[in-house]
Amino acid sequence: MKIGIISDTHGYLDPKVFDLFAGVGHILHGGDIGYPGLIQELEAIAPVTAVLGNNDFGMDFHESEIVELGGRKFFVHHIVNPRSLSDSLRERFARVKPDVVIFGHTHQAFCETLGGKLFFNPGYSGKPRFKLERSVAVLDLGGAEVTAKFHAL
Repeated sequence: MKIGIISDTHGYLDPKVFDLFAGVGHILHGGDIGYPGLIQELEAIAPVTAVLGNNDFGMDFHESEIVELGGRKFFVHHIVNPRSLSDSLRERFARVKPDVVIFGHTHQAFCETLGGKLFFNPGYSGKPRFKLERSVAVLDLGGAEVTAKFHAL
């Protein structure tokens, strides 16, 4: 199973995402969506699990989501510092025991296993600005390990 990972769209869905996510079984959005209709656009590709970001207001999404896909448990939350977890996240991870933590907020791609969990940020995918590198990612759950492929936008 392949999972499309996107974050920090800030109201802009790059048309390239439709080709890059073709064939994924699910999409996880790590927050800072911009407007609810963007999630509906992504749902034309595959089912979507999305969370609120610090710039999302008045939308009917949660701060965190837990979803099982391809035999793995994903925890999706916008603001996560993998190297310095807040007490509340540390406690939630102890209860939930996720295999993969999907996050956004930093606008920088991140893929590292810490404490037995894969922490993954697909990077920034909103409108081009401030010469930020823009990217999304696809996770492949087919083998013993989760493999990631970042795609520049």
